[in-house]
Amino acid sequence: MSLIYSDKDLPHRPKRRRCHETYNFNMKCPTPGCNSLGHLTGKHERHFAVSGCPLYHNLSADECKTPTSKQSRYKEQVSEMRKGRNSGLQKEQKEKHMEHRQTHSNTREPLLENITSEYDLELFRKAQARASEDLEKLRIQGQITEGSNMIKTILFGRYELDTWYHSPYPEEYARLGRLYVCEFCLKYMKSQTILRRHMAKCVWKHPPGDEVYRKGGISVFEVDGKKNKIYCQNLCLLAKLFLDHKTLYYDVEPFLFYVMTEADNTGCHLVGYFSKEKNSFLNYNVSCILTMPQYMRQGFGKMLIDFSYLLSKVEEKVGSPERPLSDLGLISYRSYWKEVLLRYMCTFQGKEISIKEISQETAVNPVDIVSTLQSLQMLKYWKGKHLVLKRQDLIDEWKAKEIKRGHSNKTIDPSSLKWTPPKGT
Repeated sequence: MSLIYSDKDLPHRPKRRRCHETYNFNMKCPTPGCNSLGHLTGKHERHFAVSGCPLYHNLSADECKTPTSKQSRYKEQVSEMRKGRNSGLQKEQKEKHMEHRQTHSNTREPLLENITSEYDLELFRKAQARASEDLEKLRIQGQITEGSNMIKTILFGRYELDTWYHSPYPEEYARLGRLYVCEFCLKYMKSQTILRRHMAKCVWKHPPGDEVYRKGGISVFEVDGKKNKIYCQNLCLLAKLFLDHKTLYYDVEPFLFYVMTEADNTGCHLVGYFSKEKNSFLNYNVSCILTMPQYMRQGFGKMLIDFSYLLSKVEEKVGSPERPLSDLGLISYRSYWKEVLLRYMCTFQGKEISIKEISQETAVNPVDIVSTLQSLQMLKYWKGKHLVLKRQDLIDEWKAKEIKRGHSNKTIDPSSLKWTPPKGT
């Protein structure tokens, strides 16, 4: 029984919404006591963010629509202060500022009058209005939404990737419809301008840690979650955008991360990774595994799996991935286990096949071997014994695919591994 799958077998992923679609969400402003009516620019009936909230800026919705009255009052006050006509005004403004701070704490913007020049304050107000206007445009375009998965797309290197699941990024970033991520250090940012400035200064061109494998342009770096905590946390947050069952985000210290990259003249680009417990009592050789969407269906997933079993062989252990596996992960592992068994049987010259011997040679857990044999209808119970059937039709089919595939660089070469098992911590 073949496990070849088509696009229909893949798990459902949310389709990307088009830019011209509009959204009607009951989004609420987080400012206490605000009813979300009005907008700082006076151009919209409602607002959803603090940046566009009139109440937060100590204004009313009507004052935002006709701001001239408050501006004129402020200019008169500044003029009087400069001419010395109202000696008590400065003291009154300071007392009002302190009273406002004590009353509203951090839920309102501090009173900025009498703190800086009129020019600077006016410039700041214009920048606030422009920022709130930009956020409103993003909301109308559907790039800012309300719901569990607010981040719809990420800009990652030269790719714009649609996200599949919710990831617990900080709220101020989760409110944005698009996130900008440095593809080397994985720092996340709010805008393309910030990303551009960061990339001009970022000195990273590959993951931190030790390069334990290199063949051609493919490298694998071993990153310790304890030594490179921020990088590993950012990697987990990024992975959660494409994994449904992932629950580990911040507690990364007990894990090692094996990050696969593909190199070109600009640096080592993230292909995928898997994490592994430093001390696993159940001999799990993978805790979480991900291939980035732009590298899927190119053989990199099997390379990551094969690399995890290569480490198990060096450790002289049998391994198995931690459950539950994601839908795509389960498909990839079943395909890998099938290929390992058919390759073993193709070269097997003995008369009796032992599951224990297969496990010792391939580092695959006997439970996974048995489940794969059952799915391939190669395991039968006859006269009180379990027999492994050598199905020549499946072996011939696998041989034909191998010949058609030819020499591929999407394979792990054990001789290119430069790694010794880390000591337990």
